[in-house]
Amino acid sequence: MCKFFKKRLLSLKNAFTGWLYVIRTQQNAWIHAIATVMAVAVGIWIRLSARDWALIIFVIAMVWAAEFLNTAIEINVDLASPDLHPLARVGKDVGAAAVLIAALSSVIIGILVMGRPFYEKIRYLWMLLGI
Repeated sequence: MCKFFKKRLLSLKNAFTGWLYVIRTQQNAWIHAIATVMAVAVGIWIRLSARDWALIIFVIAMVWAAEFLNTAIEINVDLASPDLHPLARVGKDVGAAAVLIAALSSVIIGILVMGRPFYEKIRYLWMLLGI
């Protein structure tokens, strides 16, 4: 049983190592990190309901998962095809398209979930400031 837990801990360590690799090496991950922080901050500010938080967390996770999978695809394509090859390029482009689909979907869902409450908060602040 002890061996089982040691293997699980090693798996967690490897997962966090991969996470740190993506954060350190992928500039788009920095954009996702900023967008994540902004979405969470706005969600807290507008006091999202539990159901709305579930949607926002889901789309945040979807974008991050797509970015991680895209990074894994790129690394494996580079390993398998160090020379430039048209199919290698297609593989990388398809992985990038998956991230784009996830990111655009998350923006649309974010607007649908947070747009109106955010607008109402801003409108209230403008009224207070007399703008």
